[in-house]
Amino acid sequence: MARIENAKSIGEWLDQRLAVETLKRVLQTEYWIPKNINFLWAMGMVLAATFGILLVSGIFLLMYYNPSTDLAFDSVNYTIMTEVGYGWLWRHVHGVGASLVFLIIYIHMFTGIYYGSYKKGRELIWISGMLLFVVFSAEAFSGYMLPWGQMSYWAGMVITNLFSGGSLHADGLVEWIRGDYVPAQAFLSRFFMLHVLLLPLVIIGAIVFHFGTLRIPHVNNQDGEDFDYDEAARLYKEGNVKESKVIPFSPVFLSKDVFVMGVYFVLFFYLVFYHFEFAMDPVNFDPADGLKTPTHIYPEWYFLWSYEVLRPFSTDLGLIAFAIAQVIFFTLPFLDRSPNVAPANRRGLFHFWFWAMLIDMLVLTFMGKLPPEGIWSTIGLVSAIVFFGLWISLPIITKLEKKL
Repeated sequence: MARIENAKSIGEWLDQRLAVETLKRVLQTEYWIPKNINFLWAMGMVLAATFGILLVSGIFLLMYYNPSTDLAFDSVNYTIMTEVGYGWLWRHVHGVGASLVFLIIYIHMFTGIYYGSYKKGRELIWISGMLLFVVFSAEAFSGYMLPWGQMSYWAGMVITNLFSGGSLHADGLVEWIRGDYVPAQAFLSRFFMLHVLLLPLVIIGAIVFHFGTLRIPHVNNQDGEDFDYDEAARLYKEGNVKESKVIPFSPVFLSKDVFVMGVYFVLFFYLVFYHFEFAMDPVNFDPADGLKTPTHIYPEWYFLWSYEVLRPFSTDLGLIAFAIAQVIFFTLPFLDRSPNVAPANRRGLFHFWFWAMLIDMLVLTFMGKLPPEGIWSTIGLVSAIVFFGLWISLPIITKLEKKL
């Protein structure tokens, strides 16, 4: 009894100074979630959990990684993989997590597009989510440099060359980013600092901001239904659970999130133990060599679609296309001119637009891994043109959409 009383006293003391009960009520027990949502709404929590695993595994890898061009490759492929107890496990967890986190991001992103979760006061939710995508991309790219294998070196060379600006000849900017004329020690040190310190802090801040933007306009639902949350919450509190259209985030909706995460982590650790090789490029198991160019240079799978947007065009036009592809998704809430907040299958031409965009990005991804020659080059060019054509057509088809 004494312990219970002491715990209550400590709780009251904290509540008086930090408003713990108010925060708990606002963020958990009275944060109301629509009932009519499916498992795809759990992807945000799955993403946050995967990021947590990446942080923990990254800390363990950091204990033995040596950010030196002479020792980085050996520290990853020999020290961590063979000399450190369970070092191989942490590397597999980190590699698989880095790939799956983008799979979850893309699922989360296209779920939002399909159900119109960027519309009607939810623009900041979408923009903050796309900001997270950009920062995660920068984090993944910086991490790809750290093993200092052949693909690390040459992918770093190619991607940083993009900042030369084509005919603008901004070579000084490229050298400033690298800290040298070619990727070397200064380059590795800078990307090491970005990967282990600066970008994780930005990601944490962006996640907090993203969750903050979700609180006020409320989470969208799979029917796009708009209803009185106060009335629905009142019915729930009075015990009319069946008539109420909402459930509290904690513990009801959170328990559903936990179930989905449990299923996801079964898949996650199956890949970690049995199919981790999909997350590790075999070319990167050769040490970095600035005098030996790989036959075909390409980024990781989650960058392939935007890389393929760049390749079919001349240098200047390709850079412009690449730059537009990186920011065009931010403009989605403003290019979609329809007032309807509804799933794509109820929105006429937008339904075809959604599936055409998804299929086109998959084709771009597959083409990005293949050498730009013959029929593959033609398919890549057509897919890139279709990508921009779809974005140009979006305001037109949504403006013509009938109000539901």
